Amino acid sequence: MDKSRTELLIGKENIELIASKKIAIVGVGGVGGALAISLARCGVENFTLIDFDKVSASNINRQVVAFEQTIGKNKVDVLKEMILAINKNAKVNAVAQKICKENVKELISDFDLVVDAIDSVQDKVELICHCKENNINIISSMGAGNRVEVPNFEIADIYKTHNDGLAKALRKKLKERGVKNLEVVFTSQKPIENKGKVIGSIAYFPIICGNVLCSAVINKILRREI
Repeated sequence: MDKSRTELLIGKENIELIASKKIAIVGVGGVGGALAISLARCGVENFTLIDFDKVSASNINRQVVAFEQTIGKNKVDVLKEMILAINKNAKVNAVAQKICKENVKELISDFDLVVDAIDSVQDKVELICHCKENNINIISSMGAGNRVEVPNFEIADIYKTHNDGLAKALRKKLKERGVKNLEVVFTSQKPIENKGKVIGSIAYFPIICGNVLCSAVINKILRREI
């Protein structure tokens, strides 16, 4: 992979530092998939991708892994191929499992950073608490659905978020578990009211959320925070 343009911006030492970091992405749908592709283009070379889901036709409107020809394939396997097409030297561990209380200790251990991009509140709680209890760096994405205006994402502590139903549910459960802080990417933009159980989505919202997450990860590395 030619990293010359990025090196002009951040220097060779930082290019090598980024390449050395071990990043786990849990959830590789709209947000996590976009995040992974941008991290690969930034020079990250050590990935673990964790997601149990397969590509469906309804994913095509927003997910980087979703094409007519990838329907029915494991998202992590499709994303692995995409990352290797960007950088053949990348090391990508694709784990087609649903992270939960029973397997989080097995799946999440030796990483410089974990990025939580999953939807399930309970599974997010278990992942976050495991990382906090074991001093593993973690950053989480909040809701990116039911919105259509120009996206405006922020990086903040979860206890300072608002207008986000996922963050609200998560705050309550994390407080009960004694988690005092969590860095998240969220938008304060009010969601469109949707009376159905399925969350509406549009192409650019989760992709921009994923790229804000990418910027947060890269800048953590550049600041030597991980």
